[in-house]
Amino acid sequence: MNSQFINTLFRHHQQAKHQVPASAICHLVEGVLHLLFPALADERFETVRELEEYASSLQQNLMRVLSGMEQQLPMPAEEVAQQMMQHLPQIHQLLLLDAEAIAAGDPAAQSVQEVIRTYPGFKAVAIHRLAHELYRLQVPLLPRVLSEYAHGQTGIDIHPGAQIGTHFCIDHGTGIVIGETSHIGNHVKLYQGVTLGALSVDKTMANIKRHPTIEHHVVIYAGATILGGNTVVGAYSTIGGNVWLTESVPAYSRVYHRPQINVRRSADPTDVVNFSI
Repeated sequence: MNSQFINTLFRHHQQAKHQVPASAICHLVEGVLHLLFPALADERFETVRELEEYASSLQQNLMRVLSGMEQQLPMPAEEVAQQMMQHLPQIHQLLLLDAEAIAAGDPAAQSVQEVIRTYPGFKAVAIHRLAHELYRLQVPLLPRVLSEYAHGQTGIDIHPGAQIGTHFCIDHGTGIVIGETSHIGNHVKLYQGVTLGALSVDKTMANIKRHPTIEHHVVIYAGATILGGNTVVGAYSTIGGNVWLTESVPAYSRVYHRPQINVRRSADPTDVVNFSI
């Protein structure tokens, strides 16, 4: 590389030196999950005091991470970190309900602890609920860093702005996409490859609702695509696999398409010699 290009890159690095490293917030959120769920923790705490000190260290680390972008925050970094930690009991309760819903809805799940420790759907939702709280606190960029971290870890892409109710169940999960302005009710179950997306990606739509609303007790099967901010899937509905839906359906609906599949048995080949020994 020539010296002019090197100098240009150096200037860019100097301008970016105050940005928060992505690895810092990802490492921190893993620490929070270790705090909330012993099944995920590498360390074991012998006393309440040890656990309190660990939680306090997480809050201090979060404050240090946020202090690198304090000018972009709506309040001091210390206050954001404090509010985030104060919401952990509610987030923990929501995640326990999610884990219970996954365990109850999957015959292959042996226990809630197995779900917490091994299921990518649970991990994606856990990171989302933490990222959503940072998003709600108007922390820039970091919620998206976390959502992309979860995406890379699990194959599940949930924008941190998406609003998700209780008992949320993701089964398998690979390829799920949930857009920023999606509203998901309670006791909703999604299978792999589901997209809750927008009908248009025009930049002028940035501040309006452009992703669907999924009401309570809805099941959406693999490969279904539901688009549009005005699209509402009514409560207790079932959306079949590979459905393309861009309009609302009332409660208790069953939506599916019937593909034309023909199966014919070929004639046995005449030139095959069978040997018997």
